[in-house]
Amino acid sequence: MRSWSAAAFMAAALVGGVLLPAVPAAAVHGAVPGDFNGDGYRDAVLPAPGANVSGKEGAGAVVVLYGSASGLSTSRRRTITQNTAGVPGASEAHDAFGATTATADLNRDGYADLVVGTPDEDTSKGTDSGAVTVLWGSRSGLTSGTDLPSPLSSTHRYGEDIAALGLGGGSRTRVAVSAMDATVYFTGPFTRSGTFGSAVDNENTLSPLSVALGDFDGDAVPDLATATFRDTGLSGGDVYVNPAYGNELRGNGLIVAAGDVNGDGFADLVAGDPDEPEKAGVDGATGGRVLVWYGSAAGVTTNTTPVQITQNTAGVPGASEKGDGFGGSLTVADLNRDGLADIVIGSPYEDLARSRAGQVTVVPGRGGGALGTGSYSFSQDTAGVPGAAETDDFFGTTVSVGDVDKDGRPELFVGAAGENNSTGAVWVFPGGATRPTATGSRVITPHAIGLTQGWGTLLGGDGLLSVI
Repeated sequence: MRSWSAAAFMAAALVGGVLLPAVPAAAVHGAVPGDFNGDGYRDAVLPAPGANVSGKEGAGAVVVLYGSASGLSTSRRRTITQNTAGVPGASEAHDAFGATTATADLNRDGYADLVVGTPDEDTSKGTDSGAVTVLWGSRSGLTSGTDLPSPLSSTHRYGEDIAALGLGGGSRTRVAVSAMDATVYFTGPFTRSGTFGSAVDNENTLSPLSVALGDFDGDAVPDLATATFRDTGLSGGDVYVNPAYGNELRGNGLIVAAGDVNGDGFADLVAGDPDEPEKAGVDGATGGRVLVWYGSAAGVTTNTTPVQITQNTAGVPGASEKGDGFGGSLTVADLNRDGLADIVIGSPYEDLARSRAGQVTVVPGRGGGALGTGSYSFSQDTAGVPGAAETDDFFGTTVSVGDVDKDGRPELFVGAAGENNSTGAVWVFPGGATRPTATGSRVITPHAIGLTQGWGTLLGGDGLLSVI
């Protein structure tokens, strides 16, 4: 894998031999499904940050597919852009609206809200200073929005990553936003008129890339975790909980997520470190790795030793090979309904029948014993999965989980940004009796949801592709 500085990656557009759009440069997380219209079914969020809007190249869009007892239908959808009535701003070339998204009921009204990052938006604070918008849920779905303004006097790519988590009213509902130069932490109460409790900026860590929120110490208040861009001579960047210089955790990563992997009531911090090690045996792992720091009454501390998972870990399918990018995308959710959060790991550079075809691995949570037992994987070569593994598909660019048909069995969503000339696609794996299944899986393409351009739509988002 490449090892670039934060400054160097900004100029990159050539990934794995395939020319991807120059913007967005990085877009880490995508939203989980949420019930935006209050009908009892969660609705899927399909970002398309490279979508052309009214002749504006790469202005970006978000497509919501409404959930129902029969699952998702591409005809039951709403496409939202900055030209949509009620949404702040206007669609402009290369804004990358939808590059990052997060879901939570911010104003506690019973409707899920969607937080959308537009990291390449030009504002009065400068070129590519970025913007973050809350689209408010209602009986009619997402129909209006307000901005979450950065308190920084100047910033770059504000909205590069977003996390949102509601554990109760007031300050127990929070939104975290990363920019190239700072992290901004919003606390509730949030209102549809755009007010919020407070906004605090943190400029005490170098170049934050990914953010996550989790209750690592069990006090019912979301805690902030972040991973930075690469440090010189190390795989990945520094990983923090409650970021501040000197609080770096043991281990590295480029993407973070949170969930209770061992079922002890404390959220655990998970980081993807897809880089090749700079120094063998010192950091990183060939082919990439995932690290897990277990939460506790004291939270996640600098003395916490993480558990490492690779494709060479017992029970994990495949084998660690140079350049796999294992850990290049990440989410944590309970897929098998056992009360333990499972770790969903993308390896978008995995070589199968074709180079960089991509693969996704699920590592089940465990209350005891080593992680890895019972792991399984999906690719386009898995029986029952539509399509076929092709060079530079990057299957596993993004991953998310949510139950869209209210049967209690969560669906798995997998994006492949390189599919079909970088128009991208999203695969939906139905929830099964014990885990998602390839049987009945389907692929959603841009054309199926009314996005007709021939190149660079990036349906599903482009994740960390231009970074790793």
